[in-house]
Amino acid sequence: MGVINVTPDSFSDGGAFLDPRAAIAHGEALVADGADILDIGGESTRPGAEPVSDREEQRRVLPVISGLRDRGTPISVDTRRAATMTAAVEAGAAIINDVSALSYHEDSLGVAASLNVPVILMHARGDPRTMQDNPQYDDVVLDVYDYLAARVEAAVAAGIARDRIIVDPGIGFGKTLSQNLALLDGIGIFHGLGCPVMLGASRKSFIGKITGEARATARLPGSLGVAVLARLQGVQIFRVHDVAETVQALGVAQALLSGAETTD
Repeated sequence: MGVINVTPDSFSDGGAFLDPRAAIAHGEALVADGADILDIGGESTRPGAEPVSDREEQRRVLPVISGLRDRGTPISVDTRRAATMTAAVEAGAAIINDVSALSYHEDSLGVAASLNVPVILMHARGDPRTMQDNPQYDDVVLDVYDYLAARVEAAVAAGIARDRIIVDPGIGFGKTLSQNLALLDGIGIFHGLGCPVMLGASRKSFIGKITGEARATARLPGSLGVAVLARLQGVQIFRVHDVAETVQALGVAQALLSGAETTD
């Protein structure tokens, strides 16, 4: 899943693709690099980010979705807002990716069910503005697992088919460095939810804390290390900024998993 941030303030590439033409060109480049899904978001959810209105979010994302809808690659809309979910699917989005696991708006579950598209349910502790203010868990892996299990059941009860649900443990969303590492170390447990597992760890600050690299755009090596280790635990979907490099790294990991023979 290739990331397209149509925002002025995302942590990694804020402002680079705010112009719809730049965002569409970037999406085409990500597809050429091997992206299977394009994830388009119009609101930054980095730590400390301020919310935007429904209208502003849609003004940012809808032209990009419309511009990429006929390129043959499924589009995911990264939004917490029910109104934007509806507008995005009408514009051509085929997946809803909600960092609030369909809990931000009281009607999100019903709206997502009525749209009849796959949904990604992510764990986050609190609002982006405050989520990094001393997050506490009894056991971060089990607590996140239990939360996602409850959200999966809520989605099913609302009418979303279980085979259309994807789960994401939410690396960096209300977690300390040690909590992020515990989740990555135990990410295989989330297969117990019976849904595909997605990981969004690309360029995130925990990599910088480990390596001392302050520049998000310089965290590719660390991002690849995380992706390969997660693939070895069976993670199926990777939300990344650097598609070509990740495709190559995961291809090698997959060859190791399958025991494929290589030739010179």
